[in-house]
Amino acid sequence: HVQLVESGGGSVQAGGSLRLSCGSSSGHTGRMYCMAWFRQDPGKEREGVVALASDGSTWYADSVKGRFTLSKDNAANTLYLQMNSLKPEDTAMYYCEADPFSAGRCGDGWSLISRYVYWGQGTQVTVS
Repeated sequence: HVQLVESGGGSVQAGGSLRLSCGSSSGHTGRMYCMAWFRQDPGKEREGVVALASDGSTWYADSVKGRFTLSKDNAANTLYLQMNSLKPEDTAMYYCEADPFSAGRCGDGWSLISRYVYWGQGTQVTVS
């Protein structure tokens, strides 16, 4: 069983920054997985924010390009999401997700929620 744990959320004013972290005691953020961050507002569908393939390739949603940056610390088995220039529309619960069946590839289908079978409890981001 893969356990992912997100942290780093909080409340900030528009224009501020936050850094989210996603860790796994089992080391799954460093394996041959497609890893992604999704977010969900109550009453809305979960949407893809960014994905990272095992070769370091990244995909970003248009709404966050130029503002969010994904990185990974393999030694610490931790995925980071640096969020700058935050906007009120970024307010959501953010989830770290893992697809273990793609041999580390994400591809154009990176934002399909159905491919991710592991996720954490989420961390809330509120921008006012």
